[in-house]
Amino acid sequence: MLELGVKFLLSYFVGSFLGSMIVGRLRGGVDIRTMGSGNAGGTNALRTQGWVFALGVMVIDVGKGALAAGLIPALELPLIGTDPAVSRQWLAYACAAGAVLGHVWPMWHHFRGGKGAATLIGTLTVLAPSLILPVLFVWAWALVLSGFVGLSTMIAGLAAPLWVAITGGPEERPLLVYTTGVALFLLYTHRSNIRRMLDGTESRNRSLMLFGRARRQTLDDD
Repeated sequence: MLELGVKFLLSYFVGSFLGSMIVGRLRGGVDIRTMGSGNAGGTNALRTQGWVFALGVMVIDVGKGALAAGLIPALELPLIGTDPAVSRQWLAYACAAGAVLGHVWPMWHHFRGGKGAATLIGTLTVLAPSLILPVLFVWAWALVLSGFVGLSTMIAGLAAPLWVAITGGPEERPLLVYTTGVALFLLYTHRSNIRRMLDGTESRNRSLMLFGRARRQTLDDD
């Protein structure tokens, strides 16, 4: 169990390095947590700093998820060794979860982080790459139908365990447990988005909405 605990903590530490803070420091000390929605994730980075800044944030946040899920479980750590009682598969999922938790509650940044979606995608690129396209497809369709980025992320997160349950067999149980857990976690981290949608104050990107564009075109034609 020592190996599991140490590697989980290592993954948490890696997850605690926020892409927005790293890119912000390279850009002269920009802290997007004081701007826009106050969130340290890619969406707020895009809204407040533009696509170049946001791209850098996404590369780091996705990359650290892939690093935690793909590299840390296989590390040979001095004085720790390999515990034969710990499943390599479950260890990888534990490290992936550690990175997501680190992104949301980063110890390096006063426990004020993002909402975990980009880092989650990074973990899935290693743990279940075949799941990426279905999840992104659901996210894109939810976005063009609703215009809400947060809602689209939550729907895509919930679609992941549903897809695994439908297409996977008994051997996919660890993946089903992981995707179910992180889907529920995404609902928790997006609770402020849910409140704003209920209040009618959530930011909505109507330019991306399929039917929103069609309606505006009809009004323009009239």
